[in-house]
Amino acid sequence: MYLLLLSVIYLAFISLGLPDSLLGAAWPTIHAEFDIPLSYMGIVTMIISCGTIISSLMAEKVTKKLKTKTITIVSVFLTATALFGFSTSSQLYHLCLWGIPYGLGAGAIDSALNNYVALYYNSRHMSWLHCFWGVGTIISPYIMSYALTNSVWNTGYRNVSFIQFGIGIVVLLTLPLWKINQSKNMEENNTKVLGIKGALKIRGVSSLLIAFMAYCAAEGTAMLWASSFLEGTRGATKNEAAALGAMFFIGITAGRFISGFISDKVGDNKMIRFGTGIALLGVVLIAIPIKTVTIIGFVIIGLGCAPVYPCIIHSTPDNFGAENSQGIIGIQMASAYVGSTFMPPVFGLIANNISLKLMPLYLGFFLVLLLIMLSKTERQCRK
Repeated sequence: MYLLLLSVIYLAFISLGLPDSLLGAAWPTIHAEFDIPLSYMGIVTMIISCGTIISSLMAEKVTKKLKTKTITIVSVFLTATALFGFSTSSQLYHLCLWGIPYGLGAGAIDSALNNYVALYYNSRHMSWLHCFWGVGTIISPYIMSYALTNSVWNTGYRNVSFIQFGIGIVVLLTLPLWKINQSKNMEENNTKVLGIKGALKIRGVSSLLIAFMAYCAAEGTAMLWASSFLEGTRGATKNEAAALGAMFFIGITAGRFISGFISDKVGDNKMIRFGTGIALLGVVLIAIPIKTVTIIGFVIIGLGCAPVYPCIIHSTPDNFGAENSQGIIGIQMASAYVGSTFMPPVFGLIANNISLKLMPLYLGFFLVLLLIMLSKTERQCRK
């Protein structure tokens, strides 16, 4: 039962990853079809991420009332409905409107499931959980590429929405499995609400939020702009760019699978540092103006990014206490989405007005900031 529940949680994280790479893969086609600037993808992603920020900040209170299993079910069906709405869109404002329920659903499930696994499972399961998020992100660009080759981009979104509905039905049918961890009482019976002010008073939280924001700024930029970078600077066609944009997700998924075997032995903080160093190597490679080397570079960036997110989340109960973890993880999710909300659109403006070629420098800045803030957090937590 214990492992079966874990399998259901993994499946739910596939559903979380499925939509994340769709927009980046489809955008070169969407912006041309809608006759809008390349940078307007930032408008859609900002609306989605604003929804995730709101639901992440509310996650602590909502989880204590509805419990993780209920939030998971509601969120999967909410995002599935939003994706179907994306598939019916014919103008930019349609995408913006459907981005609201998608963002609200994504933030709620992300915060709740991350805290649940951090409390009840060890580090390797957190890495593999996010590996399954990567599985979803890898599948989507190929679904979109196939749709672009044989039909239209709308079909890609529609097909992914059907997959989401199927996952939602599976999770709904397996609700009794969630009783397995009730005896631990960590999530179910802890009535204390930490709140934002309470979390920020804890030493090390503020610097860790900046570190998480910096990481997600780099990850979000690589995720959303890889296809456009390959098309605009390396001569890839639109269909090629949609498929090759998955190279980052292949790297991050493979890296998280590997991380699961070593993270318990190496430790969360060392895994974060090691991964960031590898990601910086990938940044150097994508700066080399050779398409094959750039593709390899995106894979390596993904490999390096792999342990960062899950290790930051998994270390939260140990660093700040299990009783504070849901409140802090909810704020961490909000901080993460601030990075993924505002920083990729900023790069869109840079790409639109200066050059797409500045992407390696942009990614490198945030990865270095991550290392600086992580070191500060470690010093504060030791005091």
